Amino acid sequence: MLDEPLKKVLGGNTAKVMADHLDLHTVGDLLHHYPRRYAERGELTRLSDLPLDEHVTVVAQVADARVHTFNGGRGRRLEVTITDGSGRLQLVFFGKGVHKPRSELQPGTRAMFAGKVSVFNRKRQLAHPEFKTLGAESGAEAVEAFAHQLLPLYPACKQMESWQIQQAIDTVLGPAGHEEAALAGLIDPLPDSLREGRGLATLPEALRKIHRPATKTDIALARDRLKWDEAFVLQVALARRRRADAQLPAAPRKPVPDGLLTAFDARLPFTLTEGQRRVSEEIFADLATDHPMHRLLQGEVGSGKTMVALRAMLGVVDAGGQAAMLAPTEVLAQQHHRSITEMMGELASWGLWREAPPQKGGGGRREGMLGGAEQGTKVVLLTGSMGAAARRQALLDLVTGEAGIVIGTHALIEDKVQFHDLGLVVVDEQHRFGVEQRDALRSKGKQPPHLLVMTATPIPRTVAMTVFGDLETSVLDQLPAGRSPIASHVVPAKDKPHFLTRAWERVREEVAAGHQGYVVCPRIGDDAGDEGDASKGAASPSPEDEAEKRPPLAVVEVAEQLTKGPLSDLRVEVLHGRMQPEAKDDVMRRFAAGEVDVLVATTVIEVGVNVPNATAMVIMDADRFGVSQLHQLRGRVGRGSAAGLCLLVTEMPEASPARARLGAVAATLDGFELSRIDLEQRREGDVLGQAQSGVRSSLRVLAVIDDEEVIAAAREEAAAIVADDPELTGYPELRTALDALLDKEREEYLDKG
Repeated sequence: MLDEPLKKVLGGNTAKVMADHLDLHTVGDLLHHYPRRYAERGELTRLSDLPLDEHVTVVAQVADARVHTFNGGRGRRLEVTITDGSGRLQLVFFGKGVHKPRSELQPGTRAMFAGKVSVFNRKRQLAHPEFKTLGAESGAEAVEAFAHQLLPLYPACKQMESWQIQQAIDTVLGPAGHEEAALAGLIDPLPDSLREGRGLATLPEALRKIHRPATKTDIALARDRLKWDEAFVLQVALARRRRADAQLPAAPRKPVPDGLLTAFDARLPFTLTEGQRRVSEEIFADLATDHPMHRLLQGEVGSGKTMVALRAMLGVVDAGGQAAMLAPTEVLAQQHHRSITEMMGELASWGLWREAPPQKGGGGRREGMLGGAEQGTKVVLLTGSMGAAARRQALLDLVTGEAGIVIGTHALIEDKVQFHDLGLVVVDEQHRFGVEQRDALRSKGKQPPHLLVMTATPIPRTVAMTVFGDLETSVLDQLPAGRSPIASHVVPAKDKPHFLTRAWERVREEVAAGHQGYVVCPRIGDDAGDEGDASKGAASPSPEDEAEKRPPLAVVEVAEQLTKGPLSDLRVEVLHGRMQPEAKDDVMRRFAAGEVDVLVATTVIEVGVNVPNATAMVIMDADRFGVSQLHQLRGRVGRGSAAGLCLLVTEMPEASPARARLGAVAATLDGFELSRIDLEQRREGDVLGQAQSGVRSSLRVLAVIDDEEVIAAAREEAAAIVADDPELTGYPELRTALDALLDKEREEYLDKG
């Protein structure tokens, strides 16, 4: 029954719309398409007192009913006029929805009607109202029951409204009180002992109550049960993944005493934070085991993740292996390479590291040499824009093992890139990579390499448990000494234009004090159709926000305005993702050297940029960026001894949701708190992204930010069951549910995680 195609039950046209626009194909899919909320029909209302745009229930008599045709007779519309003595109201039904009301709502019929009051041709009406005819014996009790019935409202689309989805579900479930036949054969993934021990409803009961609740208690019971289904099956999948990873062989990578890591640590010009030491110890303990490390390293902006990653890479090189750091963009790869070589600069005078000589036709290739004659290793950069000669040399250095550390982009994943002995893969800003891309790099080791996933976007514990449940988690929650506080303010440019004038004055003041600044814009502006560098991290705009918007500000245009206007005598340069790598590298080098006062850029500066002298940031159209993205951008200032300033410029009105988001960013520097706000304000899919394809789409009632207790408890239950019965031979229903969740494509995706 549940595997039956909707076409057989609902007809071809309805089934096609559901498949194309709602991704519903079978009866089971439809039954698991849960209401997003419920409405009550409401107290009985007189026709003379109908409130606009509200759901109402009325009892009235049909005065007139007529069918009209349009579109050359192809379209049909039923108009019914009803009266209750206090006034008259028009009801309208379209298309296939005409048949039932046409036969039942004859003049003189008394009935109850429920729907949302709208206006058409300056007259109030109910479009497609629900109704129930009343016989002579129907009294106040029947009317009261109808008025207070809970109405499920389903996730819908333009091609199929909620009431049509409810009709389809009613067709599948059959008459009220006789749902058993439709729900027969349901596979219950929860073991009986778990369900009974936690007092959860059976699956047939939960599905009946989620679609046809008699009370609000019914809804709560159903949702509690269905949340457990989602959390538990997902956590079982992740627990099995963790166990499978633990069975894989890997070469232990133990740093040798008095190697590169020891030399590097001894000559650091600063002291590692307690957090950096603790997390490094966790990583080194993992690297020393004979199964692959799978660790997520997250922390606040500027908490020193790159330093931790570099120490791990040096440890692996000491152990005879190679380490690769995968960055999502060329700019970020270059910045990581630059910051790592800067960290190693202290070692140059000791002969432990030196910049390799430039090669003819290098095309931007840079490399370094770390170590003495006996234990030296090259640090190379590999990107797609490198010249042919430099690329050949870099590939040769990797396959021979002369390069112990490589920092690169997607170019590292290509088939022709081979390693001598890849021991560690570091993935930076993991949410920008598909799982297949990470797997392609991991497959280049003789044995599965260790994996360290880094993100500068703090992730709430619930999200980490749900999305990265197959990774151990390390958190850097303190900033290195010397980092300064950042003051953040919202600049309402439309309401108070003098605030924007003052913002540019503040930038000039910072430059006059010997510092530098950033101006960030949502798009580049040098090409038609160039929209939304910011769109990847932006929250979905609310309708009221969208109504206020003009085209987004662009780097090219803003830079020109600033050089001709408020920053006319300053050294202003632009930086964006479509510049040639050499040009980008040159701009960043000169900015880092203090030769540029103000950098007008897109979000290419979001992560990895470290210029301690930059103290001011002005983010134009700040409402077009997501909360976490604003926090990332803000982290580019205040990296030195001088205090940072971040000004969030917006034209959104004070009462808009966009201004509320910006106010939240200005109010706190706590990235974990902001990540919770971000998740609460956005669709979870936006935040979870491609982390676990397929799994994300299974979250229908489980809210990862609100259901922490359920997720944590499901994780414990899943771990216990998998430890006792890894193949789930004693849990055939759970195995079937797992197979349904992780079809072949999704299972491969998760396996690669």
